[in-house]
Amino acid sequence: MKIGFIGLGRMGSGMARNLLRAGHEVTVYNRTPEKAQVIAAEGARVADSPADAAAAADAVISMLADDHAVEEVTFGDRGILAGLKPGNVHISSSTISTALARRLAAVHAGRGQQYLSAPVFGRPDAAEAKRLVVVPAGAAELIERCRPLFDAIGRATFIAGDEPWRANAVKLCGNFMIASMLEAFSEAFAVLRKAGVDPHTFLEIVNSLFASPVYANYGRIMADERFEPAGFALKLGLKDVRLALAAAEECAAPMPFASVIRDQFLAAIAHGQSELDWSSIARVSARQAGL
Repeated sequence: MKIGFIGLGRMGSGMARNLLRAGHEVTVYNRTPEKAQVIAAEGARVADSPADAAAAADAVISMLADDHAVEEVTFGDRGILAGLKPGNVHISSSTISTALARRLAAVHAGRGQQYLSAPVFGRPDAAEAKRLVVVPAGAAELIERCRPLFDAIGRATFIAGDEPWRANAVKLCGNFMIASMLEAFSEAFAVLRKAGVDPHTFLEIVNSLFASPVYANYGRIMADERFEPAGFALKLGLKDVRLALAAAEECAAPMPFASVIRDQFLAAIAHGQSELDWSSIARVSARQAGL
């Protein structure tokens, strides 16, 4: 397939490479041109705008930081909407609000274009290794048409429903659960350090109980206190928890613990941790414990 790919951060660059490796014809765009040139050296064409990336594409994939970035590359004068041909598809893999997902679906439909939400679970190393979990939602026939793309970037695909915004709800709730795990580790490690127990010993026990790669990977990062470079910046974790709370409000479904985590992230940001990995929330509990 002919693919436009917009957003070549640590996640997007790995995804774009795997699309190239799978034999797709990839055109890339990034606001920082140097990142696009790296992918160009591996066989991609570089576009000069999102519209250019979309113009010749059967599908254009956006992988961006937040709602504002997605709006900017979609609705601008030289955005995806301006370039994408009727019948072709915009796939948003960004972690965005359910409200924006509904708006994107409506606006693309109004121009005869297709839209899918297909957020992914996984850190940058998983993106590079084609180990992401892909969660698309939208029209069933469109998902099947795009399945080769999901197979090229991920190890598993789970369909979340026939309305795109439902995939975003799944992604936000999934990130809330990871954030909840980070907070639980933070509190437990603070107690154990004060009790004189090595967190690595505790992590071995936890891994024997839960047998989860998410627990194992994040637990190791937190036990080692290795928060740089950030696989996922703490400021983005705060953004996702806020979006989860907004989705919960739409559904009239309380998420009291999400409010606790939001405040813990805010405390971390107040201490200059915005660009550290979101697992650095551990420092909040450590400070509160006098460590």
